[in-house]
Amino acid sequence: MLAKIHAVAAQVSEVIVGKDLQIRQALVCLMAGGHLLIEDVPGVGKTTLAHALAISLGLQFNRVQFTSDLLPADVIGISIFDRDKKQFQFHPGPLFTEVLLADEINRATPKTQSALLEAMEERRVSADGVTRALPQPFFVIATQNPSHQIGTYPLPESQLDRFLMCLSLGYPDAAAERALLLGEDRRSLLQSLPAAMQPTELLSAQQALRQVHASAALIDYLQALVLASRQNGMFAEGLSPRAAIALLQAARAWAVMEGRNHVIPEDLQAVIVPVAAHRLRPLKSAGGSALASRDLVRQMLQAVAL
Repeated sequence: MLAKIHAVAAQVSEVIVGKDLQIRQALVCLMAGGHLLIEDVPGVGKTTLAHALAISLGLQFNRVQFTSDLLPADVIGISIFDRDKKQFQFHPGPLFTEVLLADEINRATPKTQSALLEAMEERRVSADGVTRALPQPFFVIATQNPSHQIGTYPLPESQLDRFLMCLSLGYPDAAAERALLLGEDRRSLLQSLPAAMQPTELLSAQQALRQVHASAALIDYLQALVLASRQNGMFAEGLSPRAAIALLQAARAWAVMEGRNHVIPEDLQAVIVPVAAHRLRPLKSAGGSALASRDLVRQMLQAVAL
């Protein structure tokens, strides 16, 4: 199983050049059963990364371009009256898939953004008084542009908290950018990608995480990190219990990627920034920006003793 996971990472690295760490973090997020938010300026490969992950994992996916006029029914689905059957028939929307690529999610209005909340948390949706289960596995891989750009609606804290991880790709270095300029078109590469893993194998990998041991001392360290986020005076609110569970689950997935069946402190340290930074709102006195949040989490990590 581990060999296949690394094969997926290697395959995606052929498409997204020079971003091995972010690819590894994204795979850890999906192995942990979480949703992934990719935030960065346009044109750095956010949507391409989401496509490459879905294809390489053998997952069925639908892409929705989020815009200001997108309605909840455009995502969830709609009931239409069938005159022959004399009753309403529900027509599922693009949400009913294994991976929903929510492109530029913060260009949609808060009403449409909130349509995803139940799906992301419960893996089901309610429409017309009927609850409908979503496929398993089910992931939302969303991209968003920086909040200062024109036409964006910031995601509320409740929505951000549903994303297990938030990644930022950043600009490529000179060597990676040269490879992009001289190499094949990335979209052409996507069309030729095979599935390096199957959905059933991904589900098995997720279930295997339950067997990854976390010692009492490791849990003590995790709780110390969570407590520091609440008491260090840098953030408006600290990490919630749900965030602590997400951090432990991501650390377990990181340990599996390292070939271990137990979690060590370095696993927590490897995932805490993408798991915690988007959940923490810095106080203005501490910087007050999303970029500052990542730096503040690193400072907090250094201040908490093992």
